[in-house]
Amino acid sequence: QVRLMESGGGSVQAGGSLRLSCAATEFRYNRGCMAWFRQRPGKGREGVAAIDSDEATNYADSVKDRFTISQDNYKKILYLQMNSLEPEDSAMYYCAAKRSCSWSFIRSWWNTEDEYDHWGQGTQVTVSA
Repeated sequence: QVRLMESGGGSVQAGGSLRLSCAATEFRYNRGCMAWFRQRPGKGREGVAAIDSDEATNYADSVKDRFTISQDNYKKILYLQMNSLEPEDSAMYYCAAKRSCSWSFIRSWWNTEDEYDHWGQGTQVTVSA
C-alpha cells in the first residue's frame, strides 16, 4: 500500500526558506510522477510543482525561480525547496503521486488534481509579513 508522509512545514518570516519532504513507501519511482500541491484558506487545491522519473519538472508560474522540486529515488523521498517565501505561500502543502506518467504529462496536465492516485496528509506552511 502506497503511503506518503510530508514533513518540514512550519512558520517563517517573508523572505525565509523551508524545505518540505515527502517520504513515499511502496511507490515505484521509475514509472510515476510526483508533485506538490497546496491549498490556501478558502481556495481549492492548486499544483505547485511536479517531477517525473526522467527528472523533468514543471512549476506554477507563481513559484518559478523560488521553489525547486527534487527527488531521491534511492531513499524514496520527494523534496520541495522553498526560497524567498511570501505571505501568499501560506497554505497546507500536499504530496501527491501518480503511478504511471506519459512523456507529455509533466508538460501538460501535471497540475490536475484528479490525475494523482495517492495523497499525503499535508504539512502546514505559514509565512508572516
